[in-house]
Amino acid sequence: MTVTSVHDPSHREALWELEDAFERGDLVSLFGRCTVSYEGRAASDLGAGDRLLVLKPDGAALVHTDEGRQPVNWQPPGSEHHAAVREGRLRVRSTRSNPDETLTVRFSDVHQLSAMAVTGGRDLDLHGSEEDLRTRILERPDLVEAGFEPRETERPSSAGPMDVFGVDADGTPVVVELKRRRVGPDAVGQLARYVRALREELGIEDTEEDEYSDRDAPAVRGVLVAPSVTDRAAERLADRGFDHVALDPTPEE
Repeated sequence: MTVTSVHDPSHREALWELEDAFERGDLVSLFGRCTVSYEGRAASDLGAGDRLLVLKPDGAALVHTDEGRQPVNWQPPGSEHHAAVREGRLRVRSTRSNPDETLTVRFSDVHQLSAMAVTGGRDLDLHGSEEDLRTRILERPDLVEAGFEPRETERPSSAGPMDVFGVDADGTPVVVELKRRRVGPDAVGQLARYVRALREELGIEDTEEDEYSDRDAPAVRGVLVAPSVTDRAAERLADRGFDHVALDPTPEE
């Protein structure tokens, strides 16, 4: 199991670790001094105290104190985790829309942050890098799909450089995002931003109200290449009409 653990990180350091962990689909735990608030069918607040926050890749969030085995507050699977630094504190939110509920934990101090790769009970051995993954695709474009033709790597866009830009067998532009390990929904959001940026560059009108919903938008495809994705990431890929190609950075021997 791959484990990342940091002691007494700054809020910015904790934010960077959380963003990476959310993208990978890791199981995350944070321990520190925090306040807790809940908004939804009811409202509740907990004052400052030392608590353990557990964020699961299925969307569940649990807040524990040093007493008892039940969480003092929680969100069910299917929620979405977000992190930010606001007003000198690390803010972690777990939200869901049906019903509309938000659990917000604000840390004044983070004493410990750990992120662990979860692979459904299977051991995950990572070999190679995203550059290895790019090399595999450039040497064998058919690994993406039959007829795929790479045109450019690190192609600039208003959303940042695209890992691989190419066209499919019909000549449709394709944005390929590369990840060397299991990823979560944040990777899908990143791919969506590249696709949107390319549409704007090509003058293709994007009428979508939801920045994450691309099912009806025309003429630019998105492909996420990664060994595996979380269930929530798979749902978002389907919602946007994007494809996932399961590919490791290096071929098995």
